[in-house]
Amino acid sequence: MYKQNVLVAMMLILSVILPPSIQSLKLKAGTWGKSFLKKNQETQTNLQFYFHDTVSGKNPSVVKVAEPVDKSKPFVTQFGSIWMADDPLTETSDPKSKLVGRAQGIYASSCQQEFGLLMSLSYSFVDGPYNGSTFALVGKNSAMNPVREMPVVGGTGLFRMARGYAIAKTHWIDLTNGDAIVGYNVTLVH
Repeated sequence: MYKQNVLVAMMLILSVILPPSIQSLKLKAGTWGKSFLKKNQETQTNLQFYFHDTVSGKNPSVVKVAEPVDKSKPFVTQFGSIWMADDPLTETSDPKSKLVGRAQGIYASSCQQEFGLLMSLSYSFVDGPYNGSTFALVGKNSAMNPVREMPVVGGTGLFRMARGYAIAKTHWIDLTNGDAIVGYNVTLVH
């Protein structure tokens, strides 16, 4: 009986001491993603990747699908224009670096005073433990600001019921044709 009590007591002590250190890091995807188990049993995932928006060339990842009939508005804001996107997401800013996913959806110029976009994109991942998982970003992107924050409103797979935010920072932009590389740091709670 004494041995059973000692064994039960040791198991209880180990179950309290070990799981936080063992379970704190749940998943890791190369250099671009980590998931942690939070104290309230939700997982926090931090992702860092690059979004390649290519408007020019023979194989653009973004195409304009609508524009306003009244083109007398300033071209700078492109107010009323709508684009469809299927942008690659990579591990580094180099377009030839490892593909980790794609950003697919639409964005529309929704501001008359600035180049502000209403983004509605699904970020779908194809690499590591996040393969097949997605999160949805819907919100305003003040695209000419060097750094901006946008809301994450849902997800699927490992990111089911995700909420959070994305910090986007322009890494490179060609103002003559609109091509851009944007670094994303995303925090998800799911």
